[in-house]
Amino acid sequence: MLELFPDQPVYEYPQLINITYSFLWAFVLACLIAVTHKLTFTGEYYPRNFFQSLVLGAVVTTLVMMAIGDSLARGLGVFGAMAIIRFRTRIDDPRDVLFLFAALSTGLAIGVYGYTISFVGSILFCLVAVLLHFSPFRSDAHHTRLFFTLPNQLALDQVKNVLAIHCREFRSLSVATNKENGYRYQFAISLKAGESKETILQALGKVEGVTQLRVAAPEIVQDR
Repeated sequence: MLELFPDQPVYEYPQLINITYSFLWAFVLACLIAVTHKLTFTGEYYPRNFFQSLVLGAVVTTLVMMAIGDSLARGLGVFGAMAIIRFRTRIDDPRDVLFLFAALSTGLAIGVYGYTISFVGSILFCLVAVLLHFSPFRSDAHHTRLFFTLPNQLALDQVKNVLAIHCREFRSLSVATNKENGYRYQFAISLKAGESKETILQALGKVEGVTQLRVAAPEIVQDR
């Protein structure tokens, strides 16, 4: 290609070369977005299927936009076909939705040969995502939720010392008063490598005054 980011097909080249070039760019930029999402992910277990969804979604969107072209009839046909498919996948974190939308938008832009806007937009999106990850506004939606009750706030420092030993990072999310039991705390925690939820539950159970321990995970929900 004579131009790295042509905003229309290069007609002196065969159509197959233009299409292949577009799909390669869709794949590369989608991989960049997916890798950025993985590097800025704050949970314990990264969903690999979501990584693939970001990459494949951009490629499929490119395919759909190229198939539609400037044809209104094709657009209505694709819209009707998509209406038949019901997408019931639940995404709890709005940040994940935005990454998916960014990947699809990249594929859409490349599908209409908007190479420049897709390249610049993808780079800026990834840079902003990285900057926000290292800012005080980083997402903690994928952190494990820890709940416990204390009769008073004196033992809170001991709880934080235990968390500092077993967790890579933690932060307080909420605290509520309870007339019968005292204070009900909610923390977002990210365990260190090699640590387990059972271990931190046992360690916190030894702190005097800690009751109603619970880890918000399907495999471990323990109260005492």
